[in-house]
Amino acid sequence: MTSTVAPDSYYERTDEHRYKPTAHAGGAWHSDEQHFSPLAGLIVHAIDRFRAARADDGLALARISYDILGRIPLDECEIRVESVRPGRTIELLEAVALVAGRPVVRARAWLLAVGDTGAVADSPDERIAPPEALAPWDMGEQWDGGYISSIEVRHASAGPGRAVAWISSRVALVAGEPVSPLASYLALVDTANGIAVQQPPTAWIFPNVDLTIHLHRQPRGPWTGLDTTVSFGPAGHGRTGSVLHDLDGPVGHAEQILTVRPLPGT
Repeated sequence: MTSTVAPDSYYERTDEHRYKPTAHAGGAWHSDEQHFSPLAGLIVHAIDRFRAARADDGLALARISYDILGRIPLDECEIRVESVRPGRTIELLEAVALVAGRPVVRARAWLLAVGDTGAVADSPDERIAPPEALAPWDMGEQWDGGYISSIEVRHASAGPGRAVAWISSRVALVAGEPVSPLASYLALVDTANGIAVQQPPTAWIFPNVDLTIHLHRQPRGPWTGLDTTVSFGPAGHGRTGSVLHDLDGPVGHAEQILTVRPLPGT
């Protein structure tokens, strides 16, 4: 698959709740699948649209968890959002992404009231080197797919399972639509599972079946910073954990659980 045939967006809207992926959304494991990273951002965009239809609620997204229910074809998807726990200071939203009527992702987002805690704002997570201090990395040398071809990566590895990277993209999330800084930022977080590999993807498969993001500060773009550690256990399971950064410092954490197995035929 080549990304040159696609417009400069990951998705094009086809109706109120449906989006058609372009070649830029192509997956890293299989070319006929969507990479989960831009879909994660699209789900937040759908949540933003759901909230925009109501009065300003004074809340901010502080946690979102995604469960990946199976293969995500590179086909038109529908996203439905509902409030499952309304509240003035705390609200829980649920979003479901469907392809051909089949749920492929379920996400739950906690929204918390915004208040002034600037006097005590702090984090023990150390800042990482800025993008200009890291070397450009052609991620396509290790991974395939339209999404990988669409991103710019600055990268520093500290050995298997350990890396720092900054990710940016010139590609819009949805063609012709304004997108929040949060949705654009989160559309790049799932890249974490590919920047600090324990074993080469030519010999091992280790897709994540979830992604959970906690934010103590709302991030801004255009760079998504990942301070990432990957661990493989002895029974076919793995974990990718990342401290998330923007150019102002740490903003939160992301966790992914992996299913690890040898590539058939190796």
